[in-house]
Amino acid sequence: KLTPMSYNNLLVTRNQQVATITINRPSQLNALNSETIDELHQALNELDADATVRVVILTGSGEKAFVAGADIKEFAHFSVEEGRRLSAEGHDKLFTRLEQLSKPAIAAINGFALGGGLELAMSCHVRIASDNARLGLPEVGLGVIPGYGGTQRLAQLVGKGKAMEMIVSASMIKADEALRCGLVNSVVTQADLMATAESLAAKIAANSPVAITQALKAVLAGYEDGVDGYAAEIEAFGACFGTPDFVEGTSAFLEKRKPQFAGHNS
Repeated sequence: KLTPMSYNNLLVTRNQQVATITINRPSQLNALNSETIDELHQALNELDADATVRVVILTGSGEKAFVAGADIKEFAHFSVEEGRRLSAEGHDKLFTRLEQLSKPAIAAINGFALGGGLELAMSCHVRIASDNARLGLPEVGLGVIPGYGGTQRLAQLVGKGKAMEMIVSASMIKADEALRCGLVNSVVTQADLMATAESLAAKIAANSPVAITQALKAVLAGYEDGVDGYAAEIEAFGACFGTPDFVEGTSAFLEKRKPQFAGHNS
């Protein structure tokens, strides 16, 4: 098991099989600067490698913002080439990395999720919002576009028409509208947000981690260009059969008891 690293901009806590990453820059409304992106990359690698962690919850500190965007002063003077690199490295280090985590990531959206903040939430597998949350991609108002997967993931979640409207108008939507259009899975009060996320995480953690990893892979395959999602499902389904989790899950069912999953492939 890896020893926890210390971070300047993150708090990483553990409660049994659930790890919570809190982006902790409240005076900057938890904006994503390059250091925070690097630290999130490190934290995700650390938690992904830790077999005792089954679920990751991502949230922001304070009651105002999940992540209110990227830190604009860092790239206001960038050239075309630097802009392209900024986007490519962000995808690679954080947004694609988060989506491809081997365990489910839940975004607990505790306030503003704008620009890179909404893109971060959309890279998670499930999103729960507090009723004061405001979500949007305001980039075109700054003369740029969402560059951390926003143009792709928003359309996947809410459909092309709604995504186009949100992106070209740069407008924010409230939590209840985000729920209606499928951008978030549920909306609760700020006071209930973390308990709701933790309750879902506990439900997830009771299931086979090996099967969950394969399920995440299979679902994501359907959104990859040139990949046959059905073929990926067949492969992932078959792979589950060679695992102790499969033996335990099926035995527990037949013996009418609760399964105890070890969660290892071998």
